[in-house]
Amino acid sequence: MDSPWIEVLNQPERTEKPREIGLTVVIDNGVPVGWFRDAMESNGAWIDCVKFGWGTSMVTPKLEEKIEVLNRLGIRYFFGGTLFEKFLIQGRIDDYEAMCLHYGCRDVEISNGTVPLANAEKARFIERFARQFRVLSEVGYKDVKQSLLLPPHRWIQFIREDFAAGASYVITEARESGTSGICRENGELRFGLIEEILEASLDTNRLIFEAPNKTLQKYFIDKLGPNVNLGNVAIGDAIPLETLRRGLRSDTLLQFETGDLPLADAEPALWKS
Repeated sequence: MDSPWIEVLNQPERTEKPREIGLTVVIDNGVPVGWFRDAMESNGAWIDCVKFGWGTSMVTPKLEEKIEVLNRLGIRYFFGGTLFEKFLIQGRIDDYEAMCLHYGCRDVEISNGTVPLANAEKARFIERFARQFRVLSEVGYKDVKQSLLLPPHRWIQFIREDFAAGASYVITEARESGTSGICRENGELRFGLIEEILEASLDTNRLIFEAPNKTLQKYFIDKLGPNVNLGNVAIGDAIPLETLRRGLRSDTLLQFETGDLPLADAEPALWKS
């Protein structure tokens, strides 16, 4: 819950839960269930969806307890796209679908970031799963070199193909580390790629930009406003991200202010002789 004192401040308008835009998708990399429960109960007002990262759900003790917490709090959840790819490469997609239904998933992530699956073939799986689930597809590769070789026009083509196949949202790959996909190996954002994606007349309300660190989060908030969809957010970063969205952190404070203030002295008075 927000502090009542926030009402005295002008602030950017934020969408309210259940949100369709302005999503914060956090990633669970296997934290203990007690930590998970505390984080969700304390910060769940700012968390829209939880991704059980890559294949962690296969070895997470008390997964059902975590899911019970999310269901009680009305937070959606899904398994990482890498797990879909693991079932796919072993020819067990029927089992994957059955597992998602068993755990009550309303969302699934469909990706081809690791396995050699053509995007047109990925679209067939999107179409299939969209009959029962909200599909979050992912574009971009885990491998840095392979990702850098994917030109912007192909990113845009793949995003459009995924939407046409029935994806509700398309995620732009950055990994949990922010070192692949839309980022370079050193963590620097591929600014030219992002500019071309944003200039391609795509519905940005249906794009989820993976942004696992403050630098990436600030960039997308600056670029697209407080209600940009952001993914791969660390569990402990839900509140820090919300403060960025609302201009309650130095990094974005001035972005959302319109009042006139006297310019600060170029040289602080304390330094003057």
